[in-house]
Amino acid sequence: MTTSDVSGRVLVRGRSFDPESATWVRELSPGSPHFEDACRRLHAMLIKIARRETARRSSTSRISGPELEDLAHQAAADALMRITHKIEEFRGDAQFKTWAFKFVIFEVSTKVGRHFWRDHRVSLDQDETNHARAAVGDEPPHQAQALELRAALTHAIENVLTEHQRTVFVAVAIDNVPMDALAARLDTNRNAIYKTMFDARRNIRTYLVENGFIA
Repeated sequence: MTTSDVSGRVLVRGRSFDPESATWVRELSPGSPHFEDACRRLHAMLIKIARRETARRSSTSRISGPELEDLAHQAAADALMRITHKIEEFRGDAQFKTWAFKFVIFEVSTKVGRHFWRDHRVSLDQDETNHARAAVGDEPPHQAQALELRAALTHAIENVLTEHQRTVFVAVAIDNVPMDALAARLDTNRNAIYKTMFDARRNIRTYLVENGFIA
C-alpha cells in the first residue's frame, strides 16, 4: 500500500521516499509481481556503473580485455544480490540509485583489490605508494628511499594486516572507495571503518618503524 504526503514524497510500508525511489522499493520488494523486470532494469544500470569503474581503475589494476568485462559483470551481479537482500533496509535518506550504486562501486573495488593482491609479484606503483604513505602519515626525507619503502608497504599490507584490515585499508587508502559505500557493503558504519583504518595505519607504521624504514 502506498500513499503520498504533503511534500510529494511517497509512503511505502510506512517509509517515505521520493517517487522514483518508491517505485524501485515497491518493485524490488519480496512478492512483487514486477520483481524480475525491476532486477533486469537495475542490473543493466549496475553494469554501466561497473564498466565505468573498472575502466577507471584499469591503469592501476593490471586488468584488461575480457577479464575486465567479466569483473564488471561479476560486480554487477553481486551488487544486485546485495541490494535485493537489503531493500527493506533502504530508508530513503538518499535517492535509491545513489544508495544502490554504492554497492556496485564497492564490489568493483573489492574484486580489483583481490586481483591486485592475488599476485604477490605485483608491487604498488608510485601513485598507490603515495596514497598508502599518506594514509600512514609518512613522507620519506630522501627520494632514494622510495623503492625500498614501496616494497615495505606492499609487504606490510600483505602480511601485517588482518584480512579485514587489508580490505578496508586498500579500499579507503588506495582505491578511494567512499566511506559510505564501504560501510554499506561491509554491513557496518563509518565509526567502525575509522577504527579499522586506525588499527591498520598503526600496524603498518609499527612495522615500518621497527624495520627502519621510517623514524
